Amino acid sequence: MRADTTPLKLVRAVADALETQSTVGGANIVLGVRPSIWAQVASDQVPEHAADFAAPLIGAEGFTMPATQQDLWVWVAGAGRDLVFDVATDIVATLRPVAEPVTEVSGWSYRHSRDLTGFEDGTENPPLSRAADVAVVPAGRPGEGSSVVLVQQWVHQAQEWNSLDVATQEKVIGRTKADSIELDENIQPAESHVARTAIEDQNGDDLEVFRRNVPYGTVTEHGTMFVGFTSDPPPHEPNVATDGRQRGRHPRRSHPLRHTADRRLLRGARHRGPWRFRHTCRRIDHAGSSTSAEP
Repeated sequence: MRADTTPLKLVRAVADALETQSTVGGANIVLGVRPSIWAQVASDQVPEHAADFAAPLIGAEGFTMPATQQDLWVWVAGAGRDLVFDVATDIVATLRPVAEPVTEVSGWSYRHSRDLTGFEDGTENPPLSRAADVAVVPAGRPGEGSSVVLVQQWVHQAQEWNSLDVATQEKVIGRTKADSIELDENIQPAESHVARTAIEDQNGDDLEVFRRNVPYGTVTEHGTMFVGFTSDPPPHEPNVATDGRQRGRHPRRSHPLRHTADRRLLRGARHRGPWRFRHTCRRIDHAGSSTSAEP
């Protein structure tokens, strides 16, 4: 956000940008606003527990999740790279008077629903019939009709990962590679991805996140953009913040580059979504490409 831009001016500019793009055929647009900025515009409409990621998160063995919170996030998704490019370019140009892009990431769909480790991604997602209940704040609660989006950029340590045999990779992830069946509890390593990324509240109940992860990058450097939508973020950073870190005898398969959170708005035009300008990602459900940017 530019120094002379007020939070209200920024939000109005984002709304205007969405309005002009809301009928573009084949493109889906999601924008998110930094929680602290949204709180200055509509303090009574901030989802509970929604907060900036303003400081690095440091976990076991000194593992650090960097805080790279920006003010806006835009995600443009579509079947064609040309369409996504044109829509994203237009949105960035529309927002330039109030915000300047900081980062941009382009992604695509890989083997229908797999990430670049070769494993199926999003296996714990709720069914589409329940997705809105998980991702969208219900009526009667602050922020109703919106969502909180968590975005993390992970770069894969591909050479080390690909040197592992399939059996070892399956123990790292906690699922079989070919058909994505979770390993039996008797052989599930305590440090596996599956064992470590369950999110629970203070009562021990599961907290659900609707994931729309996107592979990104080039042959020499690539990884996963973790994009998670929730109506009920936990009061503290969930275990998913350590997504991808392997401990003990297993190597880390990735490390984090960015970590932010934003409030996503769903009201109005059919293509509206999270409001945060950090990554402009192109992608449709399981086909197409994506790109992302942050001012």
